[in-house]
Amino acid sequence: MKTVINHFIPKGKEGTYYTIPFEMPGDIDTAFVHYEYADGVVDLGIQEEERFLGWSGSNKKTISFGNQAEKGYLSSRLKAGTYYIMVGAYKIPEEGVTVTYTIDFIPKEEKWLSGDIHVHSTASDGQYDTYTLAQKAKSIGLDFLSITDHNNFSENFYLPHVDGVTMILGVEWTHYRGHMNIYGIKDPFDDFVLNSESEMEAFIQKVRARGAVVSVNHPKDRSCPYLWESQSYDLFEIWNGPMRPCNVKALQMWHELLCSGKRVPIVGGSDFHRSVHPVFLGHPITRVLAKSNTPEDIMAALLAGKSYVTCSRNGPAIDLRHEDGVLNITVANARGCTIRLMTNKGVGAQFRNQATISVDPSWDFAYVVVKSIRIKAISNPVYFN
Repeated sequence: MKTVINHFIPKGKEGTYYTIPFEMPGDIDTAFVHYEYADGVVDLGIQEEERFLGWSGSNKKTISFGNQAEKGYLSSRLKAGTYYIMVGAYKIPEEGVTVTYTIDFIPKEEKWLSGDIHVHSTASDGQYDTYTLAQKAKSIGLDFLSITDHNNFSENFYLPHVDGVTMILGVEWTHYRGHMNIYGIKDPFDDFVLNSESEMEAFIQKVRARGAVVSVNHPKDRSCPYLWESQSYDLFEIWNGPMRPCNVKALQMWHELLCSGKRVPIVGGSDFHRSVHPVFLGHPITRVLAKSNTPEDIMAALLAGKSYVTCSRNGPAIDLRHEDGVLNITVANARGCTIRLMTNKGVGAQFRNQATISVDPSWDFAYVVVKSIRIKAISNPVYFN
């Protein structure tokens, strides 16, 4: 998609600033602006209706803004609507000058991204600061990371910038009756002094009202299980740290929730605190099919269940698709593993690497579990009713 604007600047405009409007289509990842003119000096900047996005003067003839922003321009989520080219008519020839602005719009395209959304820093009981954690995430090939310190969201106000790693706002609400990760808001709560079930429910509703996403953490962990009755959570951490019995029990709990009719997507996280075996950053990871690598699009894909959990960056990759009553399943990087299709009626099929399976009318949902000695990957479900 492209827009071309030919704009004439008369001599009388010299020494002034003004704007030229243009329309931003929907679902755009990044916009590139290239401009050309024959003589004089014309400066360039960009703004949207509500805020200034950046300025490059006459230093660059091509700039980008949006998700992949040029230096000097804010990285931001582009919204459909009116944007503005900022014109700085610095030096204009006597006869005036025509400036040609070419705006290329790069649409969002779904792509698989890998990340760890349960990690602790020195702001609570972790070994590394947030910048070091982001660098470590990049070094192992992660695309996104969430720092979720215990009852502490101070780091959200100055998260580091590391090229290629999206930082997702997070905090782990840590209560003696259970832990929850809260994503997407810098300061999701004012306090967490509560003890009763009703107070807990009110707390979660306030957090959600601020726009946050809530995930129940390690619900079957022996030392800090989830003991609340409330099921007011948006995501379910089915895999926490190394695969072990409490994660298997969490899988059973989630399966029962699905059978009861609750639709809650799964996620996984390392719960990494420090470099001590057997807990490693990025083990497991959540792999998500997102429209872009912005925090908003990653969270939207997680909430839509467009994701799966796998043991590591190089763990099994699950492709589960449903169309016209048929499931098409492909699992890569699963040598020596057994793959099971799980449904509300139990094991629907068992196979290796790939399968085409007709949906049984009695099935309400189906998901994939990849296992060797231990579970290696778990998909989110597809639903049939």
